[in-house]
Amino acid sequence: METKKENRWNVPNALSLYRLLALPFIIYTIITANRESFILLLSINLVTDILDGLIARLFNLQTEFGAKLDSIADIGTYIMAFMGMISLEKVFVATYKIEFIILIAMLLIPQLCALIRFQRFPSFHLWSYKITGYLQGIFIFSYFVFGFSAFYFHLMLVVSCLAYLEELILVITLPKLHSNLKSIFLIQQQKRN
Repeated sequence: METKKENRWNVPNALSLYRLLALPFIIYTIITANRESFILLLSINLVTDILDGLIARLFNLQTEFGAKLDSIADIGTYIMAFMGMISLEKVFVATYKIEFIILIAMLLIPQLCALIRFQRFPSFHLWSYKITGYLQGIFIFSYFVFGFSAFYFHLMLVVSCLAYLEELILVITLPKLHSNLKSIFLIQQQKRN
């Protein structure tokens, strides 16, 4: 039986590829402490992250390759966001170092578990991850543009940690990695049916 070959050359994948190619330029803005260019490039990465998923779903352009590419671009963008905060906002990060350590650990643990267990990063694209991405993106953008909001910061932390915990549970319990899963609750419901 012949399997249908994925079309890897589409707009969502191009947007994910752009996010990967932008990472060295974001690193440069961090190294040179260019806050304005950092927030501009990071904001473009965050917007293209929203657009690639939206376009893929609306025009039925979701592919296994695209899901993996998007996940790698997401991880790179998150790392750049954290690096930017650590480098450009030293006092803020020092003040909330425990929260940042927890956030980074919760982000990395599922990734490391997936690498050890499956030799690749997960590309679940969970609803909780989408919400987390929006909350984190809005936090970073609003922090640099409007200033710090303690309530929003802690809301973002709690939601992020819950999303990372959902991903960790899936990495530990699933027999193999699947792309484009929606929620642990839907997976449990499908198992019962």
